[in-house]
Amino acid sequence: MFQRLFRRDRNADVAITEALYASIVAAARQEVFYADWQVPDTPLGRFEMVSLHMFLFQHRMRLEQGAPRDIAQILIDEFFKDVDHSLRELGVGDMGVPKRMKKLARMYYGRTAAYSDALERDDRQALGAALARNIRPDSGAWPQAAQLADYVAGANAALAAQSAETISGGSISFPAPQAA
Repeated sequence: MFQRLFRRDRNADVAITEALYASIVAAARQEVFYADWQVPDTPLGRFEMVSLHMFLFQHRMRLEQGAPRDIAQILIDEFFKDVDHSLRELGVGDMGVPKRMKKLARMYYGRTAAYSDALERDDRQALGAALARNIRPDSGAWPQAAQLADYVAGANAALAAQSAETISGGSISFPAPQAA
């Protein structure tokens, strides 16, 4: 499949997808999110942040055709393989993984719909509310949601400015969040 997709050797294809996925995960693990903006540094909190950055990548690639679109599909598949692996590492048994995966997939796609809608309308308040609802559902008021919403809007603009060719070559750059 990769041969058809990228028209290069398999090692280069794997290197591209691994580089992109590593960039997405690294962006999601930036310390500011957890230390300053109070995103829970728990398995679920980390899932939320990787999901958010995967959403940003997918949102950037949604209108592309050909190889960039195929790369986006490969990366979402890689994301869910990683989630499956993480569940197993957390001790979820073989019988429980499919049920949890189905729930996490519904969570991911529900979130992406809310985030996409807010970004398309350029509604930072709605984006902040969706982020708070998903990332800190039990905390009541979460003042840092507005900062995270600003980061997401900025990251969306930064990703939009990056060429599909550069991204398809394995390079994507997320902005650094600014601590308050």
